[in-house]
Amino acid sequence: MPKNDSITLNTMEYSSGLAVGIWDGSTPGIIKALYPHRHDHYTCMLIETGQLEVVFDFKQLVMPAGTFFICPPGQVHQIVDTIGAAGYYLSFESRHSSVAAQTSLDNLLEEMLKIALSGDEHDWFRTIFDSMIKLQDLNDGTYTQVQESLLSAIVGQSVLCYQRRTLIKSEKLGLRAISISKEFRNLVKAHFRTIKRPSEYAEKLNITVAHLSDTVKKATGLSASELIQKEVMNEAQRLLCYSEASIKEISYQLGYTDTKYFIRLFAKKSGCSPSKFRRTYSKKSVQN
Repeated sequence: MPKNDSITLNTMEYSSGLAVGIWDGSTPGIIKALYPHRHDHYTCMLIETGQLEVVFDFKQLVMPAGTFFICPPGQVHQIVDTIGAAGYYLSFESRHSSVAAQTSLDNLLEEMLKIALSGDEHDWFRTIFDSMIKLQDLNDGTYTQVQESLLSAIVGQSVLCYQRRTLIKSEKLGLRAISISKEFRNLVKAHFRTIKRPSEYAEKLNITVAHLSDTVKKATGLSASELIQKEVMNEAQRLLCYSEASIKEISYQLGYTDTKYFIRLFAKKSGCSPSKFRRTYSKKSVQN
């Protein structure tokens, strides 16, 4: 696929803002996903058979049957291979999940929720997906008021499954510390282009900079400043790899009017210049 000035953004193809169904390697949506893109909504997949290989922000993950994941809006990803893979998909806008379910999802530290399900968990998720699909036939179309309750159950249960696997870390840190860290990361994702100072985020959270820094460091291993710069660098790498915007244009998009400063910062954090990074990953893309 030729590069564009910006990364492809896939929007919901359904006015209802909620879609569920079955997919395999020949499904049009899967074929579109073979190219780098991001969504303006949440996407979920339950892998029933085979194996799915996906790249999320330059990290390649192998997902065998029994894997369930939820990808948040804005994250760049690409399906690399569908090795006999098939399963269920669910796309939804956040307004369709309950406040409690959405809050539990927002309070997770990780961007993408990925779970290797147990047999019983897999059976439960499959049953709910089947029920959502059957509702469409039963009601002669999508009736979101009924499906929303099942969607909230899927989101809520997926968070519970995930939390059981990370219980030790959650108990050690405390729910408040995790909540602050996730709120901070959500704010950074929304404002990293214009706000670079931890003190401004601390003000939005109504806590001191020292408390923010200590909490985030304990929860993630990175300081508040490092997390801000990490978000900036992630977006810079995406734009360098998946768009044709010039380095100067990328610098401006990320909030740096001094392009030379941006180049020095990128080289320091990434280990190479923006132009070298672009050449390296362009070659890999061509080879793939």
